[in-house]
Amino acid sequence: MKKICSIYKSPKKEGMYLYVEKSQGLKDVPAALLERFGTPTLAMTLLIDENRELARVEASKVLEQITANGFYLQMPPVEDADSDPYMTEINLKNSKLGR
Repeated sequence: MKKICSIYKSPKKEGMYLYVEKSQGLKDVPAALLERFGTPTLAMTLLIDENRELARVEASKVLEQITANGFYLQMPPVEDADSDPYMTEINLKNSKLGR
């Protein structure tokens, strides 16, 4: 599986990124998440396939989440993460994939 993905960074928290399929944009991202995330700023656009090496996440997890939910939320490293329960819940769902 491969997808052309737009990756947006959060203006509110360093290290927080939203991955979405470029053709779909942000339309599937819940309003509550966007509110906490802040106004997304496009960081880059990448062709992601299961073999692509990404810095802090497995490409297969990103693709699975985008297929299932329309987005993947990459949280900052744990030592930098907020205590926001909504964001923590999404991060936990992301980390449980593939187990």
